[in-house]
Amino acid sequence: MRIGFGFDVHQLVEHVPFTLGGMVIPHHKGAIGHSDADTLIHAICDALLGAANLGDIGMHFPDSDPTLKGIDSKILLQKVTQLIAQRGYRIVNIDTTICLQQPKLRPYILQMQETLTRVMDIPVNNLSIKATTTEKLGFTGREEGVSAYAVALINEV
Repeated sequence: MRIGFGFDVHQLVEHVPFTLGGMVIPHHKGAIGHSDADTLIHAICDALLGAANLGDIGMHFPDSDPTLKGIDSKILLQKVTQLIAQRGYRIVNIDTTICLQQPKLRPYILQMQETLTRVMDIPVNNLSIKATTTEKLGFTGREEGVSAYAVALINEV
Protein backbone atom coordinates (compact mmCIF):
# COMPACT_ATOMS: atom_id res chain seq x y z
CA MET A 1 0.00 0.00 0.00
CA ARG A 2 1.17 3.51 -0.78
CA ILE A 3 -0.10 6.89 0.42
CA GLY A 4 0.02 10.19 -1.45
CA PHE A 5 -0.84 13.74 -0.46
CA GLY A 6 -2.08 16.51 -2.73
CA PHE A 7 -2.76 20.22 -2.32
CA ASP A 8 -3.96 22.85 -4.75
CA VAL A 9 -5.07 26.46 -4.65
CA HIS A 10 -6.62 28.82 -7.19
CA GLN A 11 -7.58 32.46 -7.14
CA LEU A 12 -11.28 33.36 -7.32
CA VAL A 13 -12.44 36.19 -9.58
CA GLU A 14 -15.80 37.67 -10.58
CA HIS A 15 -17.78 36.49 -13.62
CA VAL A 16 -15.86 33.26 -14.26
CA PRO A 17 -17.51 29.81 -14.15
CA PHE A 18 -16.68 28.00 -10.91
CA THR A 19 -15.64 24.45 -11.77
CA LEU A 20 -15.12 22.26 -8.74
CA GLY A 21 -15.31 18.51 -8.33
CA GLY A 22 -16.00 18.03 -12.02
CA MET A 23 -19.06 20.25 -12.11
CA VAL A 24 -19.94 23.93 -12.42
CA ILE A 25 -21.10 25.40 -9.11
CA PRO A 26 -23.44 28.40 -9.35
CA HIS A 27 -21.57 31.38 -7.87
CA HIS A 28 -20.62 34.92 -8.85
CA LYS A 29 -16.93 34.02 -8.62
CA GLY A 30 -14.91 31.26 -10.22
CA ALA A 31 -11.39 29.93 -10.08
CA ILE A 32 -8.82 30.91 -12.69
CA GLY A 33 -5.96 28.84 -14.03
CA HIS A 34 -4.42 27.40 -17.18
CA SER A 35 -6.98 24.56 -17.21
CA ASP A 36 -10.54 24.83 -15.91
CA ALA A 37 -8.93 25.44 -12.47
CA ASP A 38 -10.74 22.58 -10.73
CA THR A 39 -8.89 22.78 -7.42
CA LEU A 40 -10.34 19.54 -6.04
CA ILE A 41 -9.39 17.45 -9.05
CA HIS A 42 -5.89 18.92 -9.09
CA ALA A 43 -5.36 17.98 -5.44
CA ILE A 44 -6.62 14.45 -6.14
CA CYS A 45 -4.30 14.13 -9.14
CA ASP A 46 -1.30 15.19 -7.05
CA ALA A 47 -2.22 12.74 -4.28
CA LEU A 48 -2.50 9.85 -6.74
CA LEU A 49 0.69 10.78 -8.57
CA GLY A 50 2.53 11.16 -5.29
CA ALA A 51 1.35 7.78 -4.04
CA ALA A 52 2.71 6.13 -7.19
CA ASN A 53 5.92 8.23 -7.08
CA LEU A 54 5.10 9.75 -10.47
CA GLY A 55 5.86 13.39 -9.72
CA ASP A 56 3.15 16.04 -9.72
CA ILE A 57 0.41 17.39 -11.94
CA GLY A 58 2.63 20.19 -13.28
CA MET A 59 5.20 17.67 -14.49
CA HIS A 60 2.62 15.73 -16.50
CA PHE A 61 0.40 18.64 -17.55
CA PRO A 62 2.53 21.83 -17.58
CA ASP A 63 0.86 25.22 -17.78
CA SER A 64 3.30 26.03 -20.59
CA ASP A 65 1.51 23.52 -22.86
CA PRO A 66 -0.97 25.47 -25.03
CA THR A 67 -2.94 22.29 -25.82
CA LEU A 68 -3.96 22.13 -22.14
CA LYS A 69 -5.36 25.68 -22.05
CA GLY A 70 -8.89 25.49 -20.64
CA ILE A 71 -8.86 21.66 -20.53
CA ASP A 72 -11.51 19.89 -18.49
CA SER A 73 -9.69 18.61 -15.40
CA LYS A 74 -11.72 15.39 -15.52
CA ILE A 75 -9.58 14.50 -18.55
CA LEU A 76 -6.44 15.07 -16.47
CA LEU A 77 -7.84 12.87 -13.69
CA GLN A 78 -8.65 10.12 -16.18
CA LYS A 79 -5.08 10.26 -17.52
CA VAL A 80 -3.63 10.15 -14.00
CA THR A 81 -5.81 7.14 -13.19
CA GLN A 82 -4.49 5.43 -16.33
CA LEU A 83 -0.89 6.30 -15.38
CA ILE A 84 -1.14 4.69 -11.97
CA ALA A 85 -2.87 1.64 -13.47
CA GLN A 86 0.00 1.29 -15.97
CA ARG A 87 2.35 1.23 -12.97
CA GLY A 88 0.35 -1.68 -11.54
CA TYR A 89 -1.66 0.18 -8.90
CA ARG A 90 -5.34 0.60 -8.14
CA ILE A 91 -7.07 3.23 -6.03
CA VAL A 92 -8.14 2.00 -2.59
CA ASN A 93 -9.65 5.25 -1.33
CA ILE A 94 -9.27 9.04 -1.41
CA ASP A 95 -10.10 11.54 1.33
CA THR A 96 -10.39 15.23 0.46
CA THR A 97 -11.15 18.57 2.07
CA ILE A 98 -12.11 21.75 0.20
CA CYS A 99 -11.51 25.10 1.93
CA LEU A 100 -13.95 27.72 0.68
CA GLN A 101 -15.86 30.50 2.40
CA GLN A 102 -18.69 30.76 -0.13
CA PRO A 103 -20.70 29.14 -1.65
CA LYS A 104 -21.73 26.33 0.67
CA LEU A 105 -20.89 23.01 -0.97
CA ARG A 106 -23.02 20.49 0.93
CA PRO A 107 -25.72 20.43 -1.80
CA TYR A 108 -23.12 19.47 -4.44
CA ILE A 109 -20.92 16.92 -2.68
CA LEU A 110 -22.81 13.77 -3.69
CA GLN A 111 -22.86 14.85 -7.34
CA MET A 112 -19.12 15.59 -7.15
CA GLN A 113 -18.50 12.12 -5.68
CA GLU A 114 -20.58 10.44 -8.37
CA THR A 115 -18.88 12.41 -11.16
CA LEU A 116 -15.32 11.84 -9.99
CA THR A 117 -15.73 8.17 -9.06
CA ARG A 118 -17.10 7.51 -12.57
CA VAL A 119 -13.95 9.09 -14.01
CA MET A 120 -11.69 7.00 -11.75
CA ASP A 121 -13.87 3.87 -12.02
CA ILE A 122 -14.07 3.37 -8.26
CA PRO A 123 -17.08 2.97 -5.93
CA VAL A 124 -18.63 6.17 -4.55
CA ASN A 125 -17.80 4.97 -1.03
CA ASN A 126 -14.11 5.14 -1.90
CA LEU A 127 -14.09 8.95 -2.29
CA SER A 128 -14.72 11.23 0.65
CA ILE A 129 -15.30 14.92 -0.09
CA LYS A 130 -15.57 17.32 2.82
CA ALA A 131 -15.85 21.11 2.83
CA THR A 132 -14.95 23.70 5.42
CA THR A 133 -14.58 27.44 5.72
CA THR A 134 -11.62 29.20 7.30
CA GLU A 135 -13.88 31.26 9.56
CA LYS A 136 -13.28 34.35 7.40
CA LEU A 137 -9.50 34.13 7.96
CA GLY A 138 -6.85 34.39 5.24
CA PHE A 139 -7.30 34.51 1.46
CA THR A 140 -10.02 31.85 1.66
CA GLY A 141 -11.93 33.73 4.32
CA ARG A 142 -11.73 36.93 2.26
CA GLU A 143 -13.14 34.90 -0.69
CA GLU A 144 -10.02 35.52 -2.77
CA GLY A 145 -9.29 31.85 -3.36
CA VAL A 146 -10.15 28.21 -2.91
CA SER A 147 -7.86 25.41 -1.74
CA ALA A 148 -8.18 21.65 -1.56
CA TYR A 149 -6.31 18.84 0.17
CA ALA A 150 -6.35 15.17 -0.79
CA VAL A 151 -4.88 11.95 0.58
CA ALA A 152 -4.91 8.87 -1.61
CA LEU A 153 -4.30 5.24 -0.74
CA ILE A 154 -3.32 2.92 -3.59
CA ASN A 155 -2.11 -0.66 -3.68
CA GLU A 156 -0.57 -3.05 -6.15
CA VAL A 157 -3.01 -4.92 -8.34
